[in-house]
Amino acid sequence: MSRGGKREGAGRPKGQGIFGEPTKVMRIPCSRVQDVILLINSSPLTQVNSANDEVLIPLYGGKVAAGEAAPTEDHVEEHLNLNSHLIKNPSSTFMVRATGDSMINAGIFQDDIMIVDRDLPVTNGNIVVAAIDGDLTVKRLQRKDNKLLFLPENDNYSPIDATQSENVVIWGTVTNVIHSVN
Repeated sequence: MSRGGKREGAGRPKGQGIFGEPTKVMRIPCSRVQDVILLINSSPLTQVNSANDEVLIPLYGGKVAAGEAAPTEDHVEEHLNLNSHLIKNPSSTFMVRATGDSMINAGIFQDDIMIVDRDLPVTNGNIVVAAIDGDLTVKRLQRKDNKLLFLPENDNYSPIDATQSENVVIWGTVTNVIHSVN
């Protein structure tokens, strides 16, 4: 019987652990083992898939009440890749920063980052980024009675009637807004 070294059939089959993926052996000083265990168990860390540099961010199960406080689960339901979650058509998507306050009732504020998809069909009621006679704007599109209107989401602003404009180019539909709370 041989001793030491790699033996055929020895060890746990690949992918059989609790994570269902290959494992890596690491040496940890005995005095730090408990620290590593606490780190692993305390909160799920952001994961980086080094194969394609995807950053996966934990999404906790349950929901957080925005009204009365309610109990929720504190386990990670899954890890999200924000690119695949926010961007459906990468080759036709761009981001642009908002300025002004004409869209605050739609949840778009000064310096928010809007994710805009050029490939989505532009339909009545979409929030779009458009160039009207060379000026960029973000507004809600409305086609009504042979009129082309761009509606603000703030009562302090008037709609833009682009019916007679010679140069209207809709750059794309706003799909998501990244809004900082600070």
